[in-house]
Amino acid sequence: MKIVIAGAGAVGTHLSKLLSTENHDCVLIDDDEERLSGMDSNYDIMAMCESPTSIKTLKNAGVADADLFVGVTRYESRNITACMLAHALGAKKTVARIDNYEYLLPQNQEYFHAMGVDSMVYPEVLAATDIISGLKQSWVRQRWDIHDGALVLLGIKLRDTCQVLGQPLKDLCGPDDPYHVVALKRGGETIIPGGLDFLQANDLAYFMTTQEYIPHIKHVVGKDQYEDVHNVIIMGGGKTSVRAALTLPDNMHAKIIESSLERCERLNQLIDRGNVMVIHGDGRDLSLLREENIKSHQAFVALTGNAETNILACLTAKKLGVRKTIAMVENLDYVSMAEGLDIGTIINKKTVAASHIFQMMMKADVRNLRSLMLADSEVAEFVVSEDSRVTKKPVKALGLPLGVNIGGLVRGKQGLLVNGNTQIQSGDCVLVFCHRHMLDKVEKYFKKSILPW
Repeated sequence: MKIVIAGAGAVGTHLSKLLSTENHDCVLIDDDEERLSGMDSNYDIMAMCESPTSIKTLKNAGVADADLFVGVTRYESRNITACMLAHALGAKKTVARIDNYEYLLPQNQEYFHAMGVDSMVYPEVLAATDIISGLKQSWVRQRWDIHDGALVLLGIKLRDTCQVLGQPLKDLCGPDDPYHVVALKRGGETIIPGGLDFLQANDLAYFMTTQEYIPHIKHVVGKDQYEDVHNVIIMGGGKTSVRAALTLPDNMHAKIIESSLERCERLNQLIDRGNVMVIHGDGRDLSLLREENIKSHQAFVALTGNAETNILACLTAKKLGVRKTIAMVENLDYVSMAEGLDIGTIINKKTVAASHIFQMMMKADVRNLRSLMLADSEVAEFVVSEDSRVTKKPVKALGLPLGVNIGGLVRGKQGLLVNGNTQIQSGDCVLVFCHRHMLDKVEKYFKKSILPW
């Protein structure tokens, strides 16, 4: 595919590096030479030091033949303008990074489609959604609700208290069992498991289940002692914190600790909710945390712009008795360190935004695409096309590639776990797990087939 990216900031460079390993024809445009330094020599991409809103530049970049144009400069208006121009010049799809939540409202989507902006990505909103999902259970590292909870994906760190260690998954995840283990992270290795694999202590295991069986999973993994999250401390008052506070469930209470008095005043204007309190102070101040009775809080979320600060703050919170910690870690070099320190949930806006953009590159109908960052794997929600290959035979006879696992599907509004005898139907929404960089091998099973199976 031909992809043109405008903006060599955090999202643009991360996306370019990922695409360079996928054998795509990628062009990266930015008018800051320092931002582009080393990109064309270290990665298989073409770097252009030009204005991304110049028609001449876009023509020279080959936008007319682009399958996807991505506007991810630091300026929202520039991204929208670049997408409009790219669309007019012939780009098949466009996506713009934005900073205005109003643009995401459903009633406004048609305006942007008419202008040539096919999709918009607001990384802070995507990150906030992941944070709120992760707060629903203090014993879960990552949670994803599919189709309003028809299916639920739970990422859980297993300890010696887990009751199902050492047992083959074929004995735990049969057709009549209430969950399937769809991915494992064990040390530095990612496993898309088969029936002979088994769980070990310290695994990060991803369970696919339905809402009613979440208490059962909590019990079998030995997490009965964990309380649900009712009280949260958020350190840092940036955009992600605002979006998280505005979408916080009514049964949760949050305290946002922000070091800037001016920003505190702004937060009080932006967040008019009775269950959110803004406090002026330093979230690393032990006396302040004790004064705010941190031991009565089930979760601590560190969302400053400094990864080291967030990691250290989460470690402090854990020492003070908080079970659930979430750290925003924008520097990918620190992710493995944070994982090794057992921080808990790790949020990275670059990977969240990149997953959203990758979704637009798929030829099959993909409704959602998530990168399980810690597990180095991906999960995609495919909408099954009529006459696609997956509808021709039961799952066990499809010949799916090694490293691919179908965890569940939603038919109508009902969530169903998938086993080898499952017959997938047209219109089903199917959850597929696979190693990173394998989605191109998977999507051919879900596209409309013009050839006999």
